[in-house]
Amino acid sequence: MSVENIIKNAVAKAVHELYGIDASPESIVPQATRKEFEGNLTVMVFPFVKAARKAPEAVGAEIGQWLVDNEAAVAGFNVVKGFLNIVVTPTFWNSVLTSILDTPDFGTVKPDDASPLFMVEYSSPNTNKPLHLGHVRNNLLGYSLARILEACGNRVVKTNIVNDRGIHICKSMLAWQKWAGGATPESAGVKGDHLIGDCYVAFDKHYKAELAELKAKGMTDEEAEAASTLMQEARKMLRRWEAGDAEVRALWEKMNSWVYAGFDETYRRMGVDFDKIYYESTTYLDGKAKVLEGLEKGIMYRREDGSVWADLTADGLDHKLLLRSDGTSVYMTQDIGTAAQRYADYPIDRMVYVVGNEQEYHFKVLSLILDKLGFKWGKDLVHFSYGMVELPNGKMKSREGTVVDADDLMESMVADARKVSTELGKTDGLTDAEIDAIAEMVGLGALKYFLLKVDPRKNMTFNPEESIDFNGNTGPFIQYTYARIRSVLRRAAEAGMNIGDYSGVVPNEKEVALVQRLADFPSVVAEAGRNFSPALIANYVYDLVKQYNQFYHDCSILREEDAAVRSLRLALSEATARVVRTATGLLGISVPERM
Repeated sequence: MSVENIIKNAVAKAVHELYGIDASPESIVPQATRKEFEGNLTVMVFPFVKAARKAPEAVGAEIGQWLVDNEAAVAGFNVVKGFLNIVVTPTFWNSVLTSILDTPDFGTVKPDDASPLFMVEYSSPNTNKPLHLGHVRNNLLGYSLARILEACGNRVVKTNIVNDRGIHICKSMLAWQKWAGGATPESAGVKGDHLIGDCYVAFDKHYKAELAELKAKGMTDEEAEAASTLMQEARKMLRRWEAGDAEVRALWEKMNSWVYAGFDETYRRMGVDFDKIYYESTTYLDGKAKVLEGLEKGIMYRREDGSVWADLTADGLDHKLLLRSDGTSVYMTQDIGTAAQRYADYPIDRMVYVVGNEQEYHFKVLSLILDKLGFKWGKDLVHFSYGMVELPNGKMKSREGTVVDADDLMESMVADARKVSTELGKTDGLTDAEIDAIAEMVGLGALKYFLLKVDPRKNMTFNPEESIDFNGNTGPFIQYTYARIRSVLRRAAEAGMNIGDYSGVVPNEKEVALVQRLADFPSVVAEAGRNFSPALIANYVYDLVKQYNQFYHDCSILREEDAAVRSLRLALSEATARVVRTATGLLGISVPERM
């Protein structure tokens, strides 16, 4: 049992015996004592003051004395106003450390067949362009969130919905026919998603040139857009696609296959994956069917022009278009269809959509409509809303070809990691293969950590130079600390210094603080799961390695002559390495054994 739980139960028992208060242990929340006061954990006694009919200081003193007299884990206390600061018996922390080492996968809970099933949707790319920096943040957040939810004891299904239909796809297809000269990924020597992305950019370039020409003849913006032959051709292609035209469908399938191969390569290097992939080209028809079903049941209504709407005014929203007058679907219809397919495939308890904060209204509407259509998880769906990511020099625009491409970004990060690691001497004595592996690990670790350490709800600026720093709140700093710990443990093993009995050692202040921080890990994981926040894990592991480095600086390990003290410090090192590896794993970050 953790120290926090021991204190919770003991305080609950104390107030029952002292004042007849039946307090649930869960209602008692010990916090780490502030540094300016003596103690390890602090309990607020204000909730018991009224029933005790005594001043807060008196209540704190009586509970503190009861704990000293009746709980072996408590060595002393002091009271500051209504706060009871508890001093944990120093040697008791040794048993906490032993418990951490004896607990496989410490900090996580294994799900079973009865665990709630969470479905997490992330990535959601379009097949007209490669993944970019915004997709990178989305994928990393979604994958990490899935890992965290699973670590909290839930079953998790990771899903992706691919936007593989619509006018934007037809623009790329038309551009390939007109200007690509029959190029394939093999003949062009580029990834398929990049080839099709170039086609999309080419369409936009020619379309803008056509509009400029038409406006030069005196047309307004609206008139020029209506007169554009390029856009007319793209719309005609979309109509042919929706009608099942064999030629258009064959081209669509061929070009999409190139894109999917490119996506898979990017996902593999990024270290993310999916249990199930859905495609909007199949879900939109199910969505139309569900909307028409809702129309028959009176959940939706039809306007005079034939369009179908949902009236959400009673729920504080407005009227939402679901089918256009010509019967074509909108994004909301596709999301309804995807939900229908997912609910048929899996007994979902909670659906989590990892989508940018610009879609907050969309998901409010979707939640209401799914609930009205009878999806039991509709009202409780989670929109994991995150802010946009920019570079120091501004935003990205996909149609103009100025996006920060995900593949280029990862390649650049790995190259920077190799350069910085070499300059700092981190790769001295390693083989080329080991240097390659470490550069990949450090470069991607830097990227992932920098994007995940920020509160996901906030907009952020990604600075590649800051992210690759081996000092400060960065991935490389954490990875290097882990490698340092593994080096200490290897040298200890080579010298025959194994972890022996340290139960009688009185740990010093630095050692106690490190054990206490390690013991916090399960509650941090649980909180990250409740709040859907990988940033909590990221900042916890940074604080942990900072604390370990301070301990490492102040406390000799391999040169410590007292075998029991050395055993305690080796145990602390082993436990820290395990927690760092688990925590970074929840972020999708690998840690090197050597560096």
